[in-house]
Amino acid sequence: MTLLAHDRYCDEIARQVGQLRAVVTSGADLSATVPTCPDWSLEQLVRHLGGALRWVDALVRTRAQEEIPAESVPLYGGPDGEGDPAALDAWLAETGELVVGALREAGPDTKVWGWAGALDSRFWARRMTHEITVHRADAALAAGLPYEVAPEVAADALDEWLQLVEWVQRNMPQAADDELLVPDRSIHLHATDTTAELDADWLIELTGRGIVWRRGHEQATVALRGPLTSVLLAFYRRLPLDSAGLEVLGAREVLEFWLEKAKFG
Repeated sequence: MTLLAHDRYCDEIARQVGQLRAVVTSGADLSATVPTCPDWSLEQLVRHLGGALRWVDALVRTRAQEEIPAESVPLYGGPDGEGDPAALDAWLAETGELVVGALREAGPDTKVWGWAGALDSRFWARRMTHEITVHRADAALAAGLPYEVAPEVAADALDEWLQLVEWVQRNMPQAADDELLVPDRSIHLHATDTTAELDADWLIELTGRGIVWRRGHEQATVALRGPLTSVLLAFYRRLPLDSAGLEVLGAREVLEFWLEKAKFG
């Protein structure tokens, strides 16, 4: 597993912000419920994501060495008023320029407060790339629009999710689910539409002390197969396992158990 270059993460954040802006200005109903985040409307989802990006901009720009309260970040909650796609779009455009500019100026190795072991700006470039990658899928699903993501970004998003679950299990036991600490269960993720060079196969082993995972095509208790984007979204609980193109082989209940229990935050 190799991380993407810092500039690649910055480029992807800029690209994804542009694609999210396209959803906002597509004529989609901003008051519509987001099916994959039913507590939010589409506008609330966009404001949440933009606020998170502005919070990261504040962390990186000030080289924060401790967490910054979100309420202290200017325009964290978005523009005044509701239901105005032009105002929301302008706020998102400025948000993207701010956070990408801060991350580029900092480079990958600047020390910044973080919550998952990594205390540098590289952590935030990667984290926000995948935060927006998945939440843009939520927005596209709510608006009934197509969704796609670059294969290397999707593969890195799966790597990062597994690393975060692994880190939480080992360092934040109060946030982890003890039911996942069971031996002799394993999950194989297999992308059917990528090149061999991407190595888009994952083996996740559940153990008595937490998960162990690696890239590779290996036998497992259950396998989830399909196009990489669909595998990513299913593993993030954004697509049902019975979605077109996906196939579950083996003990389906083990995969369903993982999807129910592997949550935090």
